[in-house]
Amino acid sequence: MDKTLLKGLMVLEAVTDVERQPRTIDELAARVGLTRSNTHRTLQTLIHAGYVVKDEETGWYRGSVRLFEMAGRQLAQVDVRRLALPAMRILADKTGETVHLSVLDGLDVVYIEKIDSAQPIRAYSMVGGRGPAYAVATGKALLAYQPESYLERYAGELVQHTPATLITVAAIRDDLKKAVRLGYAINRGEWRAGVGGVAVPIFNSLGHVVAAVGISGPLERLSPKQMKAFAPDVTTCAETVSRSMGCSV
Repeated sequence: MDKTLLKGLMVLEAVTDVERQPRTIDELAARVGLTRSNTHRTLQTLIHAGYVVKDEETGWYRGSVRLFEMAGRQLAQVDVRRLALPAMRILADKTGETVHLSVLDGLDVVYIEKIDSAQPIRAYSMVGGRGPAYAVATGKALLAYQPESYLERYAGELVQHTPATLITVAAIRDDLKKAVRLGYAINRGEWRAGVGGVAVPIFNSLGHVVAAVGISGPLERLSPKQMKAFAPDVTTCAETVSRSMGCSV
């Protein structure tokens, strides 16, 4: 057991206790059963990490906005997964391809839901699995609505998975702009050779992108012409889920 991490979580929980919120280091130390110096060091780490802020006028500590952002992302994932399944099933029936629901985590997408294609040859993936966001359709749909500085953080982590993979920030950014213009993102075999996809972002009630839904399959079936033909079906699915999330699309 990591005792340092456990201490940090204890202090964080105490700081964010709305009903019995301790304000000073002494109050926090008494609440969690740590020494004053230990509590102070833990608070400094939490402040440095961006989870706690200190009011310089009163000397009191409180949780930062970052905690709300984290909680919001988690709630969005739970809600979007539940709300998306009916529309995903319709999309799967219409296209006959594997349907993915993904969220963004750094430079990766995480597949939080999927419906497998009934085709004997289909895209392989698993719920909880990851893929490089810049090389898969759902990832591109999510990256397309991030701040321009987002990709810059990961410029040194772009990996060539196939000959089709875009590995420069400039090239990826151009591709993402095209995705915004078209309303959907395309993967042309950029993660796994011979496997492509089409995806569209999902928005919540605040107009923020919280997930992306897309189809994927072998490029032998998902030719550029077929992807374009399926794009309206993927868009309808994403818009249905967005409306369920409270977005007026």
